[in-house]
Amino acid sequence: MVENDVLTDSVQPPPVPAAELFGHPRGLTFLFTTEMWERFSYYGMRSLLVLYMTKYLLLADHSGNVAGLDALRRVLESVFGPLGVQPLSSQIWGLYTGLVYFTPIFGGLLADRLLGQRRAVVIGAVLMAIGHFMMAIEQLFLFALLTLILGSGCFKSNISTQVGGLYAPGDGRRDRAYSMFYVGINLGAFLAPLVCGTLGEKAGWHYGFVAAGVGMMIGLSIYLYALPLLPPDELHKALAAHHQRKPLDAGERRAVLGLLALFVPNTLFWAAYEQMGNTIVLWADTNTDRGIDLFGFSGQIPTTWFLAFNPFMIFAFTPFVVTLWSRQGARGAEPPTIRKMAYGCFGLCAAYLILASAALYSGGAKASWLWLLAYFAVLTLGELYLSPVGLSFVTKIAPTRMLSMMMGIWLAAGFTGGFLAGFIGSFWSRMAKPEFFLLVAGIAALAGVMIFGCQSVGKGAWEDRS
Repeated sequence: MVENDVLTDSVQPPPVPAAELFGHPRGLTFLFTTEMWERFSYYGMRSLLVLYMTKYLLLADHSGNVAGLDALRRVLESVFGPLGVQPLSSQIWGLYTGLVYFTPIFGGLLADRLLGQRRAVVIGAVLMAIGHFMMAIEQLFLFALLTLILGSGCFKSNISTQVGGLYAPGDGRRDRAYSMFYVGINLGAFLAPLVCGTLGEKAGWHYGFVAAGVGMMIGLSIYLYALPLLPPDELHKALAAHHQRKPLDAGERRAVLGLLALFVPNTLFWAAYEQMGNTIVLWADTNTDRGIDLFGFSGQIPTTWFLAFNPFMIFAFTPFVVTLWSRQGARGAEPPTIRKMAYGCFGLCAAYLILASAALYSGGAKASWLWLLAYFAVLTLGELYLSPVGLSFVTKIAPTRMLSMMMGIWLAAGFTGGFLAGFIGSFWSRMAKPEFFLLVAGIAALAGVMIFGCQSVGKGAWEDRS
């Protein structure tokens, strides 16, 4: 194998160039952009998924065309009882969303033990591009979802760990780098429903899915171009140091147990949060007055456009949140990481209390879209206090030689959360809307209480190992 191949398994990879851009390694810009396009493809497809199933694919005229759907329906109904179109779509959505966040455990393990982060990211990107194009063929719907799940497993945890690898241990820029990286995630998520969602709703479902595939191909191209600027794989570092088989020491074991302790509350957070792409889409579509007359524009806001509110607010609010933390830090008053995460859960609870109020206030009529605007604003603040903070937290305390796997385990809370979100969402058509939103708010509040409890018992396990 050629020694200077950027995908080589050589134990002595070339050093990362020291060139910087905007005060950070140049590699961050390319990881930011790669992740932006990957999230464009993921959220572009996901913005259409529930609508596509409930308005087209699962209806009697089309469901018989989908390979394997009858078998999947029988399995789900054996567990959950008879499922109509909406409950079935919610269960499929929950399985897909959950497995997207479960497979990164195995993708991280493959990267740590065999492939390295770079190869894993490339394989994942190729699989996801194929999966998005397969979505344009309704007979292959379930196989397309499976391909996307496998691709995301290889991609997701491994690109996240490479951000931390750009910085030396103790470099104070790492937290800010993850906040910037998170803006890239949400820039892609903002554009996705505007492009893919609009194409899917107006031109045809399959056009939206193809647009998602094109976005993934752009992200892959950027990543391949940037490979010489990226950090060496942790696999290579471990091989060079000849300590990949060394057992974990006591401090490393405490760090792993500390991360595992946060798994259940993290799951509950995502179970509540992920209603945004499931039942909140249905609320926007059928229970929201989407009429608008603003700045000379009059008409109906497309349903999928509401999913652009959250990512837009992410990159609008992030500078203010980071500035707040910096000022608090200067006064010695910045909340510790664990407390920030608890605050994020309580913010999510408040967001669903807003929708419960909207449902009560409207009295069965359609609620103003301004309620959704307020919901997304509060939800976004809660998300900023948990999600990017959690990514940085893992890279700080997880043992280096199992970093990708631990990142995969952290992200796997999205699996249990997504699956639970699908189960919760199946009650949408069976419960009154105020009670449904109160249920979700209670789940988010419980997550916050549990994280506060973890804080009191896990201090020794969460020392910064960066």
